[in-house]
Amino acid sequence: MPGMEGIRCQIRALRAERRRWRADMQRFKAERRAARRSGGAMPENPGPPPTGFALLPWLLLGMGAFSNLLQGRTANPWIGGLGLFAFNSLYIYVTFRAFVRTKREARSTRVALVLMGVITCGLALGYGGTWLYFFPLLGLATGAVVRGPWLGRIGFGLTALAAAVSFVRAGWDAVNVAYGTFLSTMVTAAILSLSEAVRELRAAREELARRAVEKERMRFSRDLHDLLGHTLSVIVVKSEAARRLAPRDLDAALAQVTDIESVGRQALTEIREAVTGYREGSLATELDGARSVLAAARVEPVVRQSGPPLVPQTEALLGWVLREAVTNVVRHSDATRCEITVDGTADLVRLTVSDNGTDASPAEPEPGVGGTGLKGLTERLAAAGGSLRAGPAPRGGFEVRAELPVDAADLTEASR
Repeated sequence: MPGMEGIRCQIRALRAERRRWRADMQRFKAERRAARRSGGAMPENPGPPPTGFALLPWLLLGMGAFSNLLQGRTANPWIGGLGLFAFNSLYIYVTFRAFVRTKREARSTRVALVLMGVITCGLALGYGGTWLYFFPLLGLATGAVVRGPWLGRIGFGLTALAAAVSFVRAGWDAVNVAYGTFLSTMVTAAILSLSEAVRELRAAREELARRAVEKERMRFSRDLHDLLGHTLSVIVVKSEAARRLAPRDLDAALAQVTDIESVGRQALTEIREAVTGYREGSLATELDGARSVLAAARVEPVVRQSGPPLVPQTEALLGWVLREAVTNVVRHSDATRCEITVDGTADLVRLTVSDNGTDASPAEPEPGVGGTGLKGLTERLAAAGGSLRAGPAPRGGFEVRAELPVDAADLTEASR
């Protein structure tokens, strides 16, 4: 009964494998038909992955032995029939497990392969003739299972075994059996290894493409958050200033309204540049904007700048830090004074934004947006070899300090 149950399990496994093979083939054909109708590129996937069904037709090499059994030309036919049945069952078991890495490397698969070798040697020594062709079948199963550095040793060992056993039964005809065994082992291993490598490379390329798309989405969402967050904060502050000035100084209120219009137009330009991915901010422009928004929010701006000129990519990164830090001062700090210091040497540039208010970092980070605010800026500067620190200032208030090497690598990518 346990033997019958094992046969039933094998039959169920074969049926399940065949259903999966048919489903993969239908999916591949549907993709090809859709590509033809749409006129797009044909799918690169060559079809469903190989399975044990690709190796089943080689069992026809054993038809000569089966024919001898039917015609009664085999001594002890019951032993030969049981040996043939056992070999075919083990062959099917091994080959269907050979296409799944975990199953292929399992001990049960290796044990089944060794049992196939024992049965092959027994049948070849006992009957000879067409029974010797089970050695190439054994080589084919071995090549499907064994990969890596041990393949050559095992392949040559199996070839030597086939030559020795065949020489006992068939003399110099053993050369043909040995050659067929070696060829089936090496060619099968080479083809299956190449197929697996191609599929792994294709999967890696698809994963790289997916990550590139995800990275671009992160860049766009981060830039859009930083742009809109700062711009809307400026518009709100200047609108409040215009509302306060309107009753007593209409000209000053109109000046604030004019600034709101200018900020809106500039935001439109920056959003277009962010969409295309070629936005490069100017630090001087950001400093002027910081002075304006701080003054409108009744925060005294103090700006100090020294050091050599900076490359555009460095200015773009520091501009992002300045924009975010000033936005946090206006929205969260309740400060009356904000000091902005830019100083640099030949190797390092440092930007410091400090205020005399309370904690200028958002109390609750905005959910659902990855890589935004100070966290996103920290990642950007780290990608360029710099650093960002934010926390309470030594003399009270809050301080944001960014340091960036002048010769940092990949500044263009980090600024985007």
